[in-house]
Amino acid sequence: MDRMDRLRIDKWLWAARFFKTRSLAADEIGKNRVQVNGDVAKASREVKAGDTVTMRLGAVTRVVLVRGVSG
Repeated sequence: MDRMDRLRIDKWLWAARFFKTRSLAADEIGKNRVQVNGDVAKASREVKAGDTVTMRLGAVTRVVLVRGVSG
């Protein structure tokens, strides 16, 4: 898989507009509220098309399938 087909999870969450800023995304990742394919993520974790991202936002848990990454 090409390097361009991957993106850091903090950048992806911000680019996909789940968080208003990249630092907010990184804060939630740091609080272990984000998982990639069932594993707790770190901000430097890369995601690619086909990965499953789970986010716990308050009482709501969102499960999202990554369909692509932006350049």
